[in-house]
Amino acid sequence: MNRDDVAWSGYWPAAPTPFGPAGDLDTDALAALMNLYADMEVDGVLVNGSTGEWFSQTDDERRTVAEVAVDAVAGRFPVVIGVSAYTAKQSSELAVHAAATGADGVLATPPPYVHTSADETVQFFRTVSTATALPFMVYNWPRGVSLDLGTIPGLFSQLADLDQVVAIKDSTGDWLSMLDTVETVSDRVRVFGSFLHRRGLAALLELGGDGNIDGGGVGAPYAVPFYRAVAARDAGTAREWVNKYRALSGRLVDPDYSGVYASPIPQLKAVMKLLGQPGGEVREPLLPITDPATLDALRDIVAASGIAAASAHAVGAGRAA
Repeated sequence: MNRDDVAWSGYWPAAPTPFGPAGDLDTDALAALMNLYADMEVDGVLVNGSTGEWFSQTDDERRTVAEVAVDAVAGRFPVVIGVSAYTAKQSSELAVHAAATGADGVLATPPPYVHTSADETVQFFRTVSTATALPFMVYNWPRGVSLDLGTIPGLFSQLADLDQVVAIKDSTGDWLSMLDTVETVSDRVRVFGSFLHRRGLAALLELGGDGNIDGGGVGAPYAVPFYRAVAARDAGTAREWVNKYRALSGRLVDPDYSGVYASPIPQLKAVMKLLGQPGGEVREPLLPITDPATLDALRDIVAASGIAAASAHAVGAGRAA
């Protein structure tokens, strides 16, 4: 397989997993979230990634999340299931289940905590990527696993050459390193990275790159038309949309993907709650944002960015289509 075997591109939310106040999995909210993404006309969705709090779920819960998401999306856009775990065996078992649900692909980071060597990393991805016939996305997430694949010479190229690998999600905090990834492997695999800013627009138009997989998707009303404009090579319109997106995301997320006001996932779910979106609650070890000053700051950002009205318009347009 290679990049031409999938049509993955554009704007994808990395879906949060909604939990209830007592920490229970809220499958109704999860299905509603998938329908919200369909209304916003996203290009795909990642389920059980970092934003999905896979680390606080049991394997049975992760399987339920995958089943509910695939069923709710019902083929309207690609669904990629995150199968990150501490061992290749566990990741492979989750990948087999994802294939059985009808998912369109699977994704994994290197094993968290372990700090695998280059050879160990390649072997891990070789094992997990061939556990099924599904297209596979390699996820570089240094913030979560303390290993940056882009710092190991030649490693991305080796991973791009694995039989089932069709894409890389490069979430390094080093933007120039991400551009190196684009230059090195985008002729062979799709590259999702940090492109939702003016520098990213220039890279997409001149260098390459395929899309963003963005925590939660609250910026979808701005990011979806941005990528439509990029596909049409309409730089002027793309700049207008990306400026709107940055007025929201640039005040919430740091370049290293940390949150400006709190941990990224509690911050995201607080914003989703302000927008009336079905993000649900976080699960321990994460804690909800309850500080009134922090909530006021988030409320001010939502108001100043215009995202509430844009979201309502996008949902209305999506349902009318």
